[in-house]
Amino acid sequence: MPNIAYVNGQFSPLEQATISIEDRGFQFGDGVYEVVRTYGGVPFRLYDHLSRLESSARAVSIPVPLSRADWEALIREGLQRSDFVSCLVYIQLTRGVAPRSHLFPSPAKPTVVMTFREISETDGVLRQQGVSVVTLLDLRWGRCSIKSLNLLASVLAKQEASDAGAAEAILVKDGLVTEGCSSNVCLVRDGAIITPPLSDQLLAGVTRATVLELARKARIVVDEREVPQEELTQVDELFLIGTTIEVLPVAALNGVPVGGRTPGPVTQVVSEAFRQCILSETGQLRRSD
Repeated sequence: MPNIAYVNGQFSPLEQATISIEDRGFQFGDGVYEVVRTYGGVPFRLYDHLSRLESSARAVSIPVPLSRADWEALIREGLQRSDFVSCLVYIQLTRGVAPRSHLFPSPAKPTVVMTFREISETDGVLRQQGVSVVTLLDLRWGRCSIKSLNLLASVLAKQEASDAGAAEAILVKDGLVTEGCSSNVCLVRDGAIITPPLSDQLLAGVTRATVLELARKARIVVDEREVPQEELTQVDELFLIGTTIEVLPVAALNGVPVGGRTPGPVTQVVSEAFRQCILSETGQLRRSD
């Protein structure tokens, strides 16, 4: 089955899906989005993602036209139609179609878009050897806690990291670590996990919340506090977390090796705990690395 899309009530093959050129998502980036991962066709922590979608929409005054039950039914239909074992469900909600004007249209009729794409697991070699990252200045807008469509600064930073041979950029604002372009960041020092606290400067990641919850259950100290950039060079371990990458160890920062062996012992504990969480909540377990 090819990748498929859902646009305002209609499923179609992805390449046949269209929206109006006057959609405010296209014209202004006036919208919000979510990304949900499935395991064996079962969405992982779907309600957490839908809750964040509602929160993001509320923050920018976009009405949410579907209930959680409606979202879930449509997502499950899309998963059934696609029949992918591992799927990435992208949800986009914009303010809708209107003549181009900065002011909100009244009444607003939001545009609902979903895509269903097959996803491959992160290379097991990367999980064992870790990835390289660089630090870059965080030039994004001041409301990064909203999962908005305005991703240009992140796109530019991700490309700059890639051009430097790195998999991700860790962003720094006013001397403090915020997050990655598409991930949250965790440091490990003396057996404790240190991560920036939730604020307008970073996204409240669903995987972040899950991993920190599992770490505390494993009796690992979790310290959510401001992280000066220089602490990145003083860690025993460093790892990234996100929906698509799950728990991914960092082997090098700005070309300098991080800590000792990769993945480190704390990273291994939370990674395995996350795998078991997937099994418990979806009945599926991704391939062991």
